[in-house]
Amino acid sequence: MQLQLGKEWELGERIDGGGFGQVYAAKSADYDSAAVVKLVPKAPGAERELLFADLTGVRNVVPIIDQGETENSWALVMPRAEKSLRQHLAEIAGPLGIAEAVTVLSDIAVALTDLDGRRVVHRDLKPENVLLLDGHWCLADFGISRYAEATTAPDTRQYAMSPPYAAPERWRYQRASSATDVYSLGVIAYELLSRSLPFKGPDLHEFRQQHLESTPAYLSNVPATLGALIEECLYKAPEARPSPSNLLARLARAAEAPPSVGLAKLEGANRVNVIQRGETGRQESAYRSEAERRKALLDAATQGLTRVADALKEALTQAAPSASLSKGPGPGWTIQISQAQLRLAPPVATPLKPWESWSPPAFEVIAHSALSLQIPANRSGYEGRSHSLWYCDAQESGRYQWFETAFMNSPLIAKVGRQDPFALNPGAESAKAVWNGMAEFQVAWPFTVVSIGDLDEFISRWAGWFADAAQGQLNRPSAMPERQPQGSWRQY
Repeated sequence: MQLQLGKEWELGERIDGGGFGQVYAAKSADYDSAAVVKLVPKAPGAERELLFADLTGVRNVVPIIDQGETENSWALVMPRAEKSLRQHLAEIAGPLGIAEAVTVLSDIAVALTDLDGRRVVHRDLKPENVLLLDGHWCLADFGISRYAEATTAPDTRQYAMSPPYAAPERWRYQRASSATDVYSLGVIAYELLSRSLPFKGPDLHEFRQQHLESTPAYLSNVPATLGALIEECLYKAPEARPSPSNLLARLARAAEAPPSVGLAKLEGANRVNVIQRGETGRQESAYRSEAERRKALLDAATQGLTRVADALKEALTQAAPSASLSKGPGPGWTIQISQAQLRLAPPVATPLKPWESWSPPAFEVIAHSALSLQIPANRSGYEGRSHSLWYCDAQESGRYQWFETAFMNSPLIAKVGRQDPFALNPGAESAKAVWNGMAEFQVAWPFTVVSIGDLDEFISRWAGWFADAAQGQLNRPSAMPERQPQGSWRQY
């Protein structure tokens, strides 16, 4: 069969097909390499433009090298890939090795990172749409999901997605975003490393319930750092999932050796704890309310702080085995050496509007905690320091993470506190500090991300302060603020 597009193509055997397109081998005298033609039916309600997005300069995607139409179909011509990820999985026995899985996932994450910069969403990421081309795993079939949805009635729209890989927001028929693709990548990662889906269905109703409400089984025989990253990709709340760029960076770190035997051991123990805690409170309906959205984010915040709390506790108690440890509620604890006491408060859900009559900040706080280092008052009345921990979208709208910050009294006010700097909960006082104008409180420590994948500086800093406190050498900072905080949080 001959097909005249920009070039003349000769169609060969059919090599693949699906609900929205059939794929044929193709060759042309004007194209040196093997190619394929995908014929997408001209379904009512969908325009040709839905099949295309501007992907110039995006890495690790299968390019469209020619296009056109027949009487009944749109025709898309692409280079012929060596195989799909689905075919690759069928060729091997058992799970992929860690190194190979990280390579596959990193190739996909490169594409998602570039796509995120273009605000392009794939919407139907699955092994069938990941192809090995020129030595890299590349994404294919952009626009097919969007085209399919435009042709599908609302009551049957579930057929416009792939149920095993569809994010919770897809089941709620909400707008897809880069977080939707990150979730699907989490499903693929789980499948590569276990040869099993995190949610097994098998029918549509069960897939929907599982994606919205269930927690996948523990992913065993996987390094703790990589396992925790995959769990975050599968968070129910889209805002809590890692961004594509963060995902790519953490995949690179996951391939490296753990920083220490103690922290590696802690990460493993913490993963068990995270799985045991489950996904409580993550139930969401088709039209999730504001309270349910915040509850899903609070669950993500609690899990994240648990990992940070356990990592800091393990590092400190290994370095100082004589220290006394008191377990608090949730992930909270208190560690004491001599008369120095370091306390991590458990996370607390932040009220929806905690700022009282003061102007609220530009960002939203979901939960808060604090780290407090207490010493007996010295001759000037100094009793130590404390820092706030806020789970919020302080730096990027809609991207929620744990941030460390601290506060101080304005130097224009003749007031010396017992702690410098000090923690504040989200409220009128802290709102004054992050306000654009001048008030009696100021930010004394920049909003700094606290991430389980990058805790070395955080742990080292608090260990140093704790050591000074235990030896009676912790003093009020010589200058405030200690680090320049301006520009570290979003403002109106």
